Amino acid sequence: MRISRDGATLRLEGDLDVRSTTEVRAAVYDHLARHEHVVVDLSAVSGADVTALRVLAVASRAADLRGGHLTLRGCGPAVRRLLHLSHLIRVVDVDRAALGVG
Repeated sequence: MRISRDGATLRLEGDLDVRSTTEVRAAVYDHLARHEHVVVDLSAVSGADVTALRVLAVASRAADLRGGHLTLRGCGPAVRRLLHLSHLIRVVDVDRAALGVG
């Protein structure tokens, strides 16, 4: 997993899975401490699992409780499918363009 930062955006690249959750969690919470509104760009994520997506959902909830916001951007078909199947789509903000909604 490669994680890069550009302002309030975190860009994840590689497999977003149980092996990367510790690294992703630390990066997301560090970024939330520095920015009120954070965008997590998943456009370069090649694979994902529900465990890793839950980390993002919990971080999103934590941001909301602190008056901030976390948005997922660039969700590919596999990530969108997992978000729907796990019902995490109900608790995370996904950029509407990433869902194919105009």
